[in-house]
Amino acid sequence: MATTAARRREQAKAEHNAFVAACPSHKLLGRISDKWVTLVLAALGSGSAQRPGAGCAGEPRAMRYSELARLLAGVSQKMLTQTLRSLERDGLVTRTVVPTVPVTVSYELTGLGLSLYETIRGLKAWAEVHMDEVLAHRESYDARAV
Repeated sequence: MATTAARRREQAKAEHNAFVAACPSHKLLGRISDKWVTLVLAALGSGSAQRPGAGCAGEPRAMRYSELARLLAGVSQKMLTQTLRSLERDGLVTRTVVPTVPVTVSYELTGLGLSLYETIRGLKAWAEVHMDEVLAHRESYDARAV
């Protein structure tokens, strides 16, 4: 009996196992768990043109490269460029070039990127809420280890 292409895709999808190093989902988890990927998605998803830590997230919106660079304290130009390219390649971000003088380039989450943003938003919020507690545990652990 012939297997249809749709059936083969369903079987492959069911066989994805992130615990197996050769699985594409294993590599994808590595990419999306990167600090800069998480922060770029969070910035684009919250429309955050505000200063870091200001709370009150807005609606997802397109942002220019320079806005992202200002918002993401500590990111190098090279790292931001690499991160945005990888997100575009994975279909999570779209890059729009407007032929103005100078050229305007903006980045925006795709539908796929928005679905990932929903997960990342909770992770970012958890980290912000629990950071003091984690720091206290680290301090306690380090004091015992000496």
